[in-house]
Amino acid sequence: MRANHRDSAPWWVIVLDIVMVNLAMGLAYVLRYRLQWFLDVVFDAPFVAYLPFNAIFSISVPLVLWVTKSYHNWRGRVWLEHVFQVVNAVAITLILALAWSFLVRPLVYSRLLLLEGAIFMIGLISLDRFVAQMVQTQLRRRGIGLKRIVIVGAGEVGRRVMRTIVARRDLGYEVVGYVDDNPDKGYGNIGRFCGLGSIDNLSSVIDDEGVDEVIITLPWNYHRRILSVLRACARRQVKARLVPDLFQMSLSRVEVGDLGGLPLIEIQEIAFGPLELTIKRIIDMVGVAAGVFLAWPLWALIAVLIKLDSPGPILFSQERVGQGNRLFRIYKFRTMRVGAESELEGLRGYNEADGPLFKIRNDPRVTRVGHFLRRTSLDELPQLINVLRGEMSLVGPRPPLAAEVEQYRPWHRKRLSVPPGMTGLWQVSGRSELTFDEMVLLDLYYIEHWSPWLDVVVLLRTVPKILAWDGAY
Repeated sequence: MRANHRDSAPWWVIVLDIVMVNLAMGLAYVLRYRLQWFLDVVFDAPFVAYLPFNAIFSISVPLVLWVTKSYHNWRGRVWLEHVFQVVNAVAITLILALAWSFLVRPLVYSRLLLLEGAIFMIGLISLDRFVAQMVQTQLRRRGIGLKRIVIVGAGEVGRRVMRTIVARRDLGYEVVGYVDDNPDKGYGNIGRFCGLGSIDNLSSVIDDEGVDEVIITLPWNYHRRILSVLRACARRQVKARLVPDLFQMSLSRVEVGDLGGLPLIEIQEIAFGPLELTIKRIIDMVGVAAGVFLAWPLWALIAVLIKLDSPGPILFSQERVGQGNRLFRIYKFRTMRVGAESELEGLRGYNEADGPLFKIRNDPRVTRVGHFLRRTSLDELPQLINVLRGEMSLVGPRPPLAAEVEQYRPWHRKRLSVPPGMTGLWQVSGRSELTFDEMVLLDLYYIEHWSPWLDVVVLLRTVPKILAWDGAY
């Protein structure tokens, strides 16, 4: 049995903040009195004269951060949000320190030193937040500090929780599995997430698996079932959280506002509107221009190597399914010998991928140059032609074969609602090491959370993945 606990910052983060506050004041003192930057010092003052200010900052900064809940809901908070809260806390404390000096009128104090100290505090505390997140990320990758959860319900909302956890590994969640009263769901698998039977099994799952938290994704018309789950969690002192029933409607975002204190809920569909598509198209065109201008010598070199390595055309084209089930021809550098597609059926038994995908780590049809191109993903470069023609985007779900789409389950087909991409969230999150269901979960997460910034982040993360030959074959 696990005790309930909040997603608060570890105690050492608060200690580190206090250390950084004092270090900032020390640096400001050296800058002001020893190096004498900006203004000359009329008379020297010992550091001990500033100990009262040290005390004010050491107490007030962590206190303001606590009151503004900077130390709460720590799991999954982005670094820029931390920075904003640090700036807010330091600014409030600086005002308090200046007000105290006005009332007490100490014999020695420098407003410039206090300002410099505040600037150092913002930088150093923001730095320790970054370091803390990096340390926690590395620990979680080693299985330390993970929160073990069970998902109740494997419908659309349950899968939404799953894809968020797959996409946001920084949240530090480990899904033990899921339970569902539907036998087809409760005893199946969604990627690496295992069905653990019906909801009646929840109590034994909590006891046997050391569960920290239960996430309930059942519709509100299952209110009796929800109440029974809540009681089971309360008896075992395990936190239970509910996902609002609004997410049953397959929406991308539910934003809550108010009208004179009356809550208003704004519902936005999962779809790229005209403005979003225009912005995405601009990003694509900039990327195509940069790719052609910078990589044309590489294109020429690859073309020569392909010709020297094996007989056949330089480019390979294949019919794929794009947005809205529209068919188009995708272009790639040829990586297999001519006639490789006719050999596919004889290799079905060696398939290493799950679901409708077909992948072999050491495919005998791949040429020597083709092996290198696949490992480095350079074979994808000609798809800039598809991007230029508007059939693809730089970032998006990978375009499947028509035969693969025929094997899709209904929830898989949602990945066809946006333009396919050369790279995507699943490519920078494991690529070929992920199961097919996990790939689709990541694609749907991308669709639901799309923004220009997310496209930029995926493109930037793609570069080191390619250089490291990470997960490609």
